[in-house]
Amino acid sequence: MGGFTFPIVPRYAEIDQQGVVFNGHYLTWFDEALTGLLDHLEVTYPGLIASGYDLQVVHSEIDFLASVRWRDTVRVAVCCEHIGTTSFALGFTVLGSNPATPERPAVRGRNVYVVLSTADWAKRPVPEPLRSALSSVAAQ
Repeated sequence: MGGFTFPIVPRYAEIDQQGVVFNGHYLTWFDEALTGLLDHLEVTYPGLIASGYDLQVVHSEIDFLASVRWRDTVRVAVCCEHIGTTSFALGFTVLGSNPATPERPAVRGRNVYVVLSTADWAKRPVPEPLRSALSSVAAQ
């Protein structure tokens, strides 16, 4: 599941009328986990911007396996599944538990990111510091 996990506290406002986390919030959690991963790898998002790079999600997919409810204990495991010339893919596994249920995968997802220049918004090769950092959390 990769070498990094990001804790999430399901917020009351994220719960839908079925009593579970509304599906659209998982993409927000993936984005929060990406930012946490970059901080952990010391290739921060503000640092990327300062060096002239930005990231854009170009593809997302989500598979639902189990419900996540308010007050569940949740963490998002992140691993790098692929690094290409101008893009990379991260895999996300939302792990949830509560006093009645041991930790289990609740949601699996994947985002593909393209690296862009902040000067002209054109694709750029994945910068070497980011490539090296992502390689350290590559899927086994």
